[in-house]
Amino acid sequence: MSPAASQELLDALHARRGLVCLVGAGGKKTTLYRLAGIHPGRVGITSTVFIPMFPKSLEAEVVLAEEPQLEFAVASAAERSRAVAFAQPAQKRGRRAGLPPALVRPIHAAAGFEATLVKADGARSRLIKAPAEDEPQIPEDADTVIPVVSAAAFGEPLSERIAHRVEHIAAVSGAAPGAVMTASHVARLLSSEQGALRSVGTATVVPLINMIDDRERHALAREAALEALALTRRFDRVVLASMRAAEPLIEVLGR
Repeated sequence: MSPAASQELLDALHARRGLVCLVGAGGKKTTLYRLAGIHPGRVGITSTVFIPMFPKSLEAEVVLAEEPQLEFAVASAAERSRAVAFAQPAQKRGRRAGLPPALVRPIHAAAGFEATLVKADGARSRLIKAPAEDEPQIPEDADTVIPVVSAAAFGEPLSERIAHRVEHIAAVSGAAPGAVMTASHVARLLSSEQGALRSVGTATVVPLINMIDDRERHALAREAALEALALTRRFDRVVLASMRAAEPLIEVLGR
């Protein structure tokens, strides 16, 4: 990925500075780690929910500590490393515990990060989700929220195979369980305060439709993005991408 393309992606997702939180389903972790890798400054990578162990491919110093020691440990690591991935230990093997949302900003400030990238939602590796009442776990002072949905959900029946919290998606999108997911269903999910806009506060919101791997998905994603922009004034752009691709940014649709 060229330096110019990297900066274009960071700007499109409003991910250069502050607390940048990813919610939804269909590529949060992939996006999190991709943004951390291309950011030119000092960055933190963390989570406010359970997260699998940070991948070995992530070029970051890893800090695992309980809450009382975490701020000092992360700030110390940031003095010697450009990127620091941090979380709390968890009892369950193979994963880490998230931080209380209110702790993210103090650590961000103490470490002097330009951006702290936060996984603020869980989706059990599904392609699409709508949040329960206690989700997502976004810090109240978040600067950017990126709701993620996978274009692979288009044309698929609404079921637990592709969706986390089927009943919530049905209520928000109007898609009955078992119905084929359309661009309009995704647009309603992205534009709903009970869907992708839950708990975003005053943050800048930039929806991301991910996994656009062919022309059909691109066309459906464009349709969903334009309809979502017509349904709400809460955001002014939608990013279309394939975050695993060599050049992930496909299109930015605005008003």
